[in-house]
Amino acid sequence: MTEIAAPARGEAIRMGADGRLQVPNEPIIPFIEGDGTGPDIWRASVRVLDAAVERAYAGKKKIAWLEVLAGEKAKRQLDNWLPDETVDAYRKYLVGIKGPLTTPVGKGIRSLNVALRQMLDLYVCLRPVRWFTGVPSPVKRPGDVDMVIFRENTEDIYAGIEWAEGSAEVKKVIEFLQKEMGVKKIRFPESSGIGIKPVSREGTERLVRASIEYALKMGRKSVTLVHKGNIMKFTEGAFRDWGYAVAKKEFRGQIVTERESWILGNAEKDPTLTVEANARLIEPGFDMAPADMQAEFCREVETVLALAPTHGSGKYKQMLVIRDSIADITLQQVLTRPKEFAVIATLNLNGDYLSDALAAQVGGIGIAPGGNINYATGHAIFEATHGTAPKYANLDKVNPGSVILSGEMMLRHLGWNEAADLVLRGMDGAIGAGTVTYDFARLMDGAREVKCSEFATAIIEHMA
Repeated sequence: MTEIAAPARGEAIRMGADGRLQVPNEPIIPFIEGDGTGPDIWRASVRVLDAAVERAYAGKKKIAWLEVLAGEKAKRQLDNWLPDETVDAYRKYLVGIKGPLTTPVGKGIRSLNVALRQMLDLYVCLRPVRWFTGVPSPVKRPGDVDMVIFRENTEDIYAGIEWAEGSAEVKKVIEFLQKEMGVKKIRFPESSGIGIKPVSREGTERLVRASIEYALKMGRKSVTLVHKGNIMKFTEGAFRDWGYAVAKKEFRGQIVTERESWILGNAEKDPTLTVEANARLIEPGFDMAPADMQAEFCREVETVLALAPTHGSGKYKQMLVIRDSIADITLQQVLTRPKEFAVIATLNLNGDYLSDALAAQVGGIGIAPGGNINYATGHAIFEATHGTAPKYANLDKVNPGSVILSGEMMLRHLGWNEAADLVLRGMDGAIGAGTVTYDFARLMDGAREVKCSEFATAIIEHMA
């Protein structure tokens, strides 16, 4: 294995002793241009990002780009879909970006994107979702959508622990489950594939912690823990419970749970309210519950009322609200009541569904950005969230918005907010003027269809 040569100029980003990135004025940023339409998109995106940095800092800051290989280009040149040198470059330089990659066709070959996330332990998949004025949308008020999703990136069924139907391995697993664990709920054991869904306390805590820190830093009003804990009690239900626990333990003076806000609100509306009466208000089925459960509800109320010195007299109304929501109803409510959601923290599969469902409301995954981040080590890879679209390769046709906006996230991650703001201004201006690629032009009245490269030019022009 040979190390990839560094650019002639530039320095590596470092993680400081204080847990913050130390970003030089000319950081080395590894990039993968991507497969299919990736080269077209990258050429457009790098022009936009470089222009934003130049305009923001007048030459005092600049990115030293370092190409690394993965996907089809790596397979052709090195006979390796994901060379060790590429992973090592992302590990060494901490922050990078990539275009869309092909998932190799073959038995047992896993997604390159998932492999990168797991090899670098990029446990947060960060997906901001917002609407740009003029972008066609299937909903009446897409401007109401302004959410940030923290999707757990390394656990859940994406851990890839599964065995094929009929294999010797799956027979061993099923035999163990039936004989050793007493499992009787496998309906068709002779023809079942089996997968395992790991969800850990540590994985949950670091994700929820990151989402709360982000919400507090950005002035967001709530963090919603999205789960399917009513069915999967010891994985997704545990995710919810561990999430609430880390919020209360580490952020007690800055957060209030939704239930706590109800209890505190009830007491402020009626100071004569008894503990039991307050419990009845938050639990409509209180009188039908057994005595031990009623006592538990009352203890909950007493515990919350003890927060009066720090949370009472309306103080809780200024705090970050921590709430939870079942995954299936969440998919409905982000359509019908999007203003109720600010930051969402959720498991891997739920986050996958939610991210794409929300992207559809604001223009599709063609302009949906994403970042994969380990806040402890500083490692981060920002990426296109769409596929490679090989039939459009080398046609200078597709929308480069996903990579451009992922680059905007990267600039903000570096602390280069002025350049990031220029990217958003340029995107807003180009789309607002109706200068768009074919995917938007066919849905917008009076739009002017332009090439991928021309769209980049329009964004740069609207930065001024």
